[in-house]
Amino acid sequence: MSDDPTVAPQPADGWGADSEHGRLLDVLVCTPDNFRWLPTSAISRATLESGRRFDGELASRQHAAMVAAYEEAGVRVHFMEPDAALPYQVFTRDSSAITPNGAVITQLHQWWRRGEYAAAIRFYQANQIPIRGMITAGALEGGDLMILEPGCAVIGAGEARTQEPAARQLAGWLAEDGWEVRVEPIPERFVHIDVLLAVLAERLAAACTEVLSGGFVSWLRGRGFELIEVSAADAFELGANAISLGEGRVLSVAGGDALNAAMRAHGLAVQELDLSMFTLGGGGAHCLAQALRRKRLTGA
Repeated sequence: MSDDPTVAPQPADGWGADSEHGRLLDVLVCTPDNFRWLPTSAISRATLESGRRFDGELASRQHAAMVAAYEEAGVRVHFMEPDAALPYQVFTRDSSAITPNGAVITQLHQWWRRGEYAAAIRFYQANQIPIRGMITAGALEGGDLMILEPGCAVIGAGEARTQEPAARQLAGWLAEDGWEVRVEPIPERFVHIDVLLAVLAERLAAACTEVLSGGFVSWLRGRGFELIEVSAADAFELGANAISLGEGRVLSVAGGDALNAAMRAHGLAVQELDLSMFTLGGGGAHCLAQALRRKRLTGA
């Protein structure tokens, strides 16, 4: 074991996750030291065209409040090394993906994000977290992997960010582990599938059913999922980009009033975070954190 205090002690039950809603134990974030708005998506382009101004100090306060919320919930927070050349590195969901058997290093599509793989590899290696594989078949971003429940996942493929050949590569690795995986086309406008879908609890999800394909929505319902519907307008403003802490607790964005009220009506404890500097830049609560370890729901 390293004497480096930034290297995490090895957990007894191993790294990885087999769901999006098992109790969250460890999470990876990156401080917004170098963050600024860029025209990375239709969402951030709309912000830039609106004339709004980015406030770096506010972004730092909002990010610190998010970190505090994780710590208060008993989640161990790990920090990725910031790189001045990587303004969107703060969205740690995208530079890797977590599977039950370790991390997958992704391949980001846009040139100003492509280098994020380096810090991700360094982090996982330094912390002795297994790397399941590295995407080589095309672009794939972590926000497009959604573990619906143990043994079942969906990978979004909007082509502008995650390309189908890379999605099929990851799907193949999960299939080797005995998983059912669906590769689902999504509209480029909504960036990643986690803008349109969030697993909140066991077989309960927020979903933008007016944008997701009818076939996919029927498939989810056929698997027993109850869907809280989110409008396309709310999804575009990251209103569905919530992250489950497990045990009926969810971190969500302030301003996602319809979803937040609906989650509470379903008995969930919802903590709303003001993440406006990030949602205006194209990412919300789910985008800002990579789940490193959740309590397993199976014996995997």
